[in-house]
Amino acid sequence: MSDAVGGTYTLVLSVPEPITVTVGALGTRRFPDGGYAYTGSALGPGGFSRIDRHRRVAAGDHDVRHWHVDYLAGHDGVALVDVVRAVGRDVECRVADALADGPVEGFGASDCGCRSHLAAYNGVDAVRSAVRDAYSSL
Repeated sequence: MSDAVGGTYTLVLSVPEPITVTVGALGTRRFPDGGYAYTGSALGPGGFSRIDRHRRVAAGDHDVRHWHVDYLAGHDGVALVDVVRAVGRDVECRVADALADGPVEGFGASDCGCRSHLAAYNGVDAVRSAVRDAYSSL
């Protein structure tokens, strides 16, 4: 699959210990330990190549913070452990709505009416299961 093809994606993040992160204009926020799902869209030029950028930020190979998720994924105490995609589909808000509430209102949702595009779960297994269910229900 070419990364130039776009769609919707969800990053699965692991936060093994509680952390505090300054998330751009959203300010300083506390993230309890657990699993997190960030849902975004890659419908513009470059498509899913945006995911490669997220991977570089999470690995510490790219330090420019552009989106809310960059601040979280770029923290030393966070690991990007999985990515789920819906190729050619604009279902970002539907997926985000199907997942649990997150700890930061407005996270990743500055261009829509959603409460948040970040969901929080007790652990990585729980978040992977919830993301899988959300995508399979589309």
